[in-house]
Amino acid sequence: MRSGLLLLPLALALWASVSWAATRTPYQQILHHSRLRGRHQGPNVCAVLKLMGTNQKYLPNCRMWYHRKICGKSTMITYECCPGYEEVPGEKGCPAALPLSNLYETLGTVGASTTQLYSASSNLSAEITGPGSYTIFAPTNEAWASLPAEMLDSLVSNVNIELLNALRYHMVNKKVLTDDLKHGTTLPSMYQNIDVQIHHYPNGIVTVNCARLLEADHHATNGVVHLIDKVISTTTNSILQIVELEDTLETLRTAVAAAGLDSLLESEGQFTLLAPTNEAFKKIPPETLTRILGDPEALKDLLSNHILKTAMCAEAIIAGLSMETLQGNMLDVGCNGDELTLNGRPIIANKDVIATNGVIHFVNELLIPDSAKTLLELGQDSDVSKAMDLFRRAGLNSHLTGNERLTLLAPINSFFTDQTPTPGRNVLRDHIIKEQLSSKYLFHGQKLETLSGKQLRVFVYRNTLCIENACIAAHDKRGRFGTLFSMEKLVTPPLGTVMDVLKADDRFSTLVAAIQSAGLTETLNRPRSFTVFAPTNEAFRAMPQGELNKLMGNAKELASILKYHIGDEILVSGAVGAVVRMKTLQGEKLEVSTKKHIVNVNKEPVAEADIMATNGVIYAVNTVLQPPASRPNERSDEPADPALEIFKQASALSKISHRNVRLAPVYSRLLARMKH
Repeated sequence: MRSGLLLLPLALALWASVSWAATRTPYQQILHHSRLRGRHQGPNVCAVLKLMGTNQKYLPNCRMWYHRKICGKSTMITYECCPGYEEVPGEKGCPAALPLSNLYETLGTVGASTTQLYSASSNLSAEITGPGSYTIFAPTNEAWASLPAEMLDSLVSNVNIELLNALRYHMVNKKVLTDDLKHGTTLPSMYQNIDVQIHHYPNGIVTVNCARLLEADHHATNGVVHLIDKVISTTTNSILQIVELEDTLETLRTAVAAAGLDSLLESEGQFTLLAPTNEAFKKIPPETLTRILGDPEALKDLLSNHILKTAMCAEAIIAGLSMETLQGNMLDVGCNGDELTLNGRPIIANKDVIATNGVIHFVNELLIPDSAKTLLELGQDSDVSKAMDLFRRAGLNSHLTGNERLTLLAPINSFFTDQTPTPGRNVLRDHIIKEQLSSKYLFHGQKLETLSGKQLRVFVYRNTLCIENACIAAHDKRGRFGTLFSMEKLVTPPLGTVMDVLKADDRFSTLVAAIQSAGLTETLNRPRSFTVFAPTNEAFRAMPQGELNKLMGNAKELASILKYHIGDEILVSGAVGAVVRMKTLQGEKLEVSTKKHIVNVNKEPVAEADIMATNGVIYAVNTVLQPPASRPNERSDEPADPALEIFKQASALSKISHRNVRLAPVYSRLLARMKH
């Protein structure tokens, strides 16, 4: 009891620490991590990452600390006093708390002396030295210095109006700490109550109108100061209004109206518009642009692929991340130094244009989603480009660019070598399915009709999906009207039953004769599913002549051997993993495996794989496979083990005795004999 009481305070302390950690905001988490990394330097020391060659500093999260990279650029570790603390001469770390003073004096203490100076010039100092409770988002001295000269001149030349209004837009008429800076919220500024937008990202970065908080929560007697890296400007226009006013977005403006997205872009919310400029639209082929602009559904998909579901400021992107568009695609948003990238390409021309309902980044390339593309466009510049060129040269281009609902089975480029025969038009027509499919809805045994009228079967395996002999090599690409399946090889439609195929191939003449002698012809003509490992004439010639004659003269033994070569399911080579054990018609199992892209059966290499038939698949083998030898205790010429026989009887009677009470004594005697 006493030990339990001793453990109780420890458990409560642990619960409290876990609970506190779970409720910390992302900013508080990186500040805490920064303190942990700096504690060996003394009390209240924070470790920060400084971007090499700049004055930019970041509180590190765990990943940043180990990677030591910001937007791909190297950083160095520096140590400084955590917010609210200062050094004491002769002592380690930052043991002293900063003395509380009013907001005006605090501005000078935290490194915002230019903001302090402008507060005095505009007569704002009287307000922020008196009673009240305010929040100031104070630009650093560097932020003021980086303003365009004409903008700065217009502010300082009219300090009582322009400068004062600009400063008041950086203020909120209450004390707001980082705990209260919630993602996607707005705060009414002290300039005409025009809102400032707050974003608090999972990586700990907090932005105000896309200006990054550098140091937060500097307390004052009449409020709090947050240091930010930019001078923020007022915004009263929605995303739609900015698009309507911007000359470089004229084509986008027309497209938005045609797609009926006006109401979305002026609605309340927090979006990111990746706004394609006029030049971006000019970069795509005119016929493609005309087609998309004339197709409302494709146009809506195109524009929705340029709208992110949340507002993402450039300052919050310090490493690559995936973001979902309204269209449902994932975009890789990243950075390389000062450049933002989309899908690894530096195509963002202008960033962080603030709107009342989000942020706009201008992009100089269109992000065309698959759902707005034709089959031909899906396959161009991809891993099936060689196949697309074959379809085009075969005169099948109209099927790839029209509005037919089709599925294209395109072999990947690596399938084609200098030795690969060029497939003809009829073969390629077998690779176009007369409906638009999605691979996730295909089922085992499904029949697919091609343009040539042939039927292709679907085979579903544990780790792969195949159509006849060819398995799907990559995820679908679903276009406007057609879907592209990337296949590992050309598809071979079946031309007859297993017996038909064997009879038509001279390599199997001995096997055909053996099948007929063993009475298995009818079996292999049935509409079932077989995998036949077919010994070639060479395989039979390799057998000792006497053994071969004996086998051919014994129909029962011959049938048993042949059935051992026949699996009771269809297994194409693309579905063979490390090892697959396949039950045969003979009853034993075959061991099928792949090694260095060669299929082996019972460790014997297959000469040719995936010869398709309407009721199965054939593998040519140059060896007659032998069933495993019977186990000694299974041989009928050995005497039975009496104890084993008793056990078998006891087991059988055990089940009966549970149903018949009168047999219980017999069961008991059997058990007694076993014990004896």
